[in-house]
Amino acid sequence: MSYTVFARKYRPQTFEALAGQEHVARTLSNAIESNRVAHAFLFTGVRGVGKTTAARILAKALCCERGPTPTPCNECDRCRDITAGVDVDVQEIDGASNNGVDDVRRLQETLPFAPARGKLKIVIVDEVHMLSTGAFNAFLKTLEEPPAHVKFIFATTEVHKVPVTIRSRCQRYDFRLIPQPVIAERVREILAVEAVDADDEAIDIVSAEAAGSMRDALTLLDQLVALAGERLVGSEVVRALGIASRGALRGLLAATLEGDAAAVLEAVRALYDQGADIRHLTAQLLSYARDLVVLRVTGDESALVDLVPEERRAAAELAAQVDAPELQRTFAMLSKLADEVTVSASPDIVLEMGLVRLASRPRLREVSALIADLEALRAQLGGDGPTGGGPSRGGSPPRGERRRDGGRPSPAAPSR
Repeated sequence: MSYTVFARKYRPQTFEALAGQEHVARTLSNAIESNRVAHAFLFTGVRGVGKTTAARILAKALCCERGPTPTPCNECDRCRDITAGVDVDVQEIDGASNNGVDDVRRLQETLPFAPARGKLKIVIVDEVHMLSTGAFNAFLKTLEEPPAHVKFIFATTEVHKVPVTIRSRCQRYDFRLIPQPVIAERVREILAVEAVDADDEAIDIVSAEAAGSMRDALTLLDQLVALAGERLVGSEVVRALGIASRGALRGLLAATLEGDAAAVLEAVRALYDQGADIRHLTAQLLSYARDLVVLRVTGDESALVDLVPEERRAAAELAAQVDAPELQRTFAMLSKLADEVTVSASPDIVLEMGLVRLASRPRLREVSALIADLEALRAQLGGDGPTGGGPSRGGSPPRGERRRDGGRPSPAAPSR
């Protein structure tokens, strides 16, 4: 029995459904409506943000029997064949395995011939940065003056590896990381269709672990639904993924900020025994410390922090208990600790001792508090001293004035 994973089953089929890339969808839709479609496109961005999906949607929009249209019908033979990957006029090439000069030349030999079914031929090259230098050079003339019926769509995760001579011949579209709330909303929609119940913590963890990649989120979700069945809860997600929950991170940072080194060691050991990856745990701590700094500086309702309401309130309460400079110092020390953990052969020990050092450090005080202490000390030592231009107690008299001990006054400057 064949099974279609969530990432393929719920792949967007229209520009409107392309989550988190509204700037790309709007520009391509307007280009199609105004008949200003370029001959070559370069889609760039990290993995799983919709580059290949957008390329296929663009191919359908240009080849749809009711088009060209920014809203392909997904019902005609052309749309269905492009979705299935069997349309003869839409070639999708893997740049990693077809990266030589001969591969490009074989492709070029087919381009002058008219399309078999429609008005256009579409060539999609995925991972185009994997092409060899010779293959890129072979593409130059074709990209400069392509046949009128040919459109190229290149997709890459490493645009800096694409020669500038290729980039200058293409319209470039940068795909952004997808915001966590957008991923969370999409996860909720899919869970509703699949009739799977999930709590907010589980959805929050999945969307956070995806790190801006919708495909990563759906891959994780697929795995977790297979594990949990009809009910997905945060505690099971934490154990399955080998990560720390938000509550565990908050407790560990609270113990660190309170200077409770013993509680810090116990918390780290408990997470390690639960299967948490030490390097990933360190990255989670750094991210949570960043959230605390942002909440302390900008307030509880900051849109710069992606936390569910309950966790946001708890994090804001913790941040309010610590001065902003102390939180910033904590983040800086955690950042240095993360570098040490990354390169260490014993990351668990380095993390434990680093957090103990962090919990045992002397606390910073606000400048206003230090000034108040100095004023109190001055009052205890003899009251407020003069603050004007007169001499302080025990200081030297003004120039030219005889000292009380009978000494001679300082000579005045000679007149000219």
